[in-house]
Amino acid sequence: MPIDPEVAIGAEIGEVSFAWTSSDVLLYHLALGAGPDELRYTYEQDLVVLPTFATVAANLRVFDPPALSFPGVEIDLAKVLHGKQEIRLHKPIPVEGKAVARSRIADVYDKGKAAVVVQEVAVTSSAGDPLWTARSSIFARGEGGFGGSRGPSETLSWPSGAPDAVLEVPTLPQQALLYRLCGDRNPLHADPAFARAAGFERPILHGLCTYGIVARVLVNEFLDGDPARVASFAAKFAGVVFPGETLRIRVWRAGDGRLLVTTSAIERDDAPVLADTVLVSTS
Repeated sequence: MPIDPEVAIGAEIGEVSFAWTSSDVLLYHLALGAGPDELRYTYEQDLVVLPTFATVAANLRVFDPPALSFPGVEIDLAKVLHGKQEIRLHKPIPVEGKAVARSRIADVYDKGKAAVVVQEVAVTSSAGDPLWTARSSIFARGEGGFGGSRGPSETLSWPSGAPDAVLEVPTLPQQALLYRLCGDRNPLHADPAFARAAGFERPILHGLCTYGIVARVLVNEFLDGDPARVASFAAKFAGVVFPGETLRIRVWRAGDGRLLVTTSAIERDDAPVLADTVLVSTS
């Protein structure tokens, strides 16, 4: 059986020590499309770190395609899509540092035709101080039906009025090729034949790249360009982006330090890309 929830849930995946430098941060920001008008992200003088750097920091030196082989979980990489990503920041991410990431499988859900595997990663500095906690859900097509729990039904209360802002942000044709240099070498994002075998007309952009682009735009437009004001950032991956498409980002101010956001692809009739996106700020 590809998934055994009794073995998987709560399993410790391992501990990884890693380090990063300002050059890694600069590369990440460039891979998100930051440019010369955003020197706080693209120039080492007065450099700041976007909170979504947390999604790549531990894998910057990983050059093999990811494998999905954990205790109680064996999944074909071609069947996998990112379902949800959440980051909680315990302090601003430093420009350079050393840290330890401890990972576990927090839960496994049976959605019938698919399975959802929830992974939690707690990251501390080399001195033992908490830096961030990340939770990610992967959606594995065709891997459901193993008799597990369907999981909680999450409903986000959404404003009924028009958004407070609508922003249009282009992606680059080479965006996925840049972003894969940050560690995710899944051929789905580069190899046309692999993408077709997985059911896509051409390679798709990493969901975490879209996630990072949206975070960058929100920090710029609503937090005065100060990523230290981000307490948490979460999103559900509702659809794919093809490199070169333009993102339409709709933003509602919730009035309690939260920004509620949806993102769609303009060229495909506003096809949903990110849903239930929430940025919580500290002030």
